[in-house]
Amino acid sequence: MNHLIAQLIRPEIRALKAYHVPDATGMIKLDAMENPYPWPESLGNDWLEALRDAELNRYPDPRARALQAALREAMQIPEGMDLLLGNGSDELIQMLALAVAAPAAAQASHPNFSPSLSPNSPTTGLDDTCHDPSLEHSQPWRPSLLSLDPGFVMYRMIGLFAGLEYVGVNLNAADFSLDLEATLAAIERHQPLLTFIAYPNNPTGNLFDPAAIEQIIAASPGLVIVDEAYAPFTDASFLPRLGEWPNLLVMRTVSKMGLAGLRLGYLAGPTEWIEQIDKVRLPYNINVLSQASAAFALRHRDVLDAQTASIREERGRLAAALADLDDGRGQLQQYPSDANFILVRTQPGRAGALFNGLRERNILIKNLDGAHPMLADCVRITVGTAEENQLLLDTLRELQNNDPKTSHC
Repeated sequence: MNHLIAQLIRPEIRALKAYHVPDATGMIKLDAMENPYPWPESLGNDWLEALRDAELNRYPDPRARALQAALREAMQIPEGMDLLLGNGSDELIQMLALAVAAPAAAQASHPNFSPSLSPNSPTTGLDDTCHDPSLEHSQPWRPSLLSLDPGFVMYRMIGLFAGLEYVGVNLNAADFSLDLEATLAAIERHQPLLTFIAYPNNPTGNLFDPAAIEQIIAASPGLVIVDEAYAPFTDASFLPRLGEWPNLLVMRTVSKMGLAGLRLGYLAGPTEWIEQIDKVRLPYNINVLSQASAAFALRHRDVLDAQTASIREERGRLAAALADLDDGRGQLQQYPSDANFILVRTQPGRAGALFNGLRERNILIKNLDGAHPMLADCVRITVGTAEENQLLLDTLRELQNNDPKTSHC
């Protein structure tokens, strides 16, 4: 069996670990950037009533036309722009990668074919330790996907699945701002077919300079996808600017606004692009219950908007409380956030102790130490309810003051 696996499964896939989601049973979940608020009971009852009309014996509308209409109105999709729906943003990233990925046999005839240049800076692929400088000018052009690191891990993983070379451009280490010069150099060098920019960025939470993004769009030979997964928590957006550049698409999800369980993402852009990408979409990818539930929720957008406003308010309160708790000691250095989470850097070597100390007390956050060199000693805290955030703060204070294992967190 092992021999057959080695023979059939691509080596880069064998080298991967499956995406891990920790068991959160009985925990206060502050790890996954979810909206912590349930629906009011009366609204939940109305939703269940709306589902009575769902025809489970029939395939869903393949284009989800009623849901698309609801999204257009609720999200103010610009006139003349089209929509493509996905089973979460992940499926949309996969559709984009599959639509542009060139088979190995076709690479030599690709219009961008040229001798490969050094992959040293910015980083490329999942492992640069095997780079041989003697091969810099002998390797064929490979179709690539470019993004900013540290960033959303699924850009890298899905690019790998589709056979695209991953080009990661490091952000500025001091504040995780966009390194425009390095990004433009990488675009010129690698000619990426897809460039993803998370806005705000995950896991750092910050917004990049929009003028720098404009330059990246203008310089890119391929599609630029601005990923606005955290749009509910910021007023900045490129969605109204669709159509200013022929290669700009905007991707969003309804997960962060309180509908994570539905797994629904949408891609907005010119019809010409959406029609091509739609060709690799699997049939009936948005099931009938998701379509009915999302359309119902968007008719009650005021409830979701009120929850989002509460999260934004709690983000400010949590940030101020973390600053007071740290009191300038540098034990809990936080970074500015326009998302529904806060990135915190602990003292060297203390992220694991802080994470474990909270988990032992039934509070789950995200330990990012080891995920990327620039995230050393970092944890990510999702903004919860006022009660959850207060319990987190009380527990952090306890860990700082009383637990010798985490007294220097």
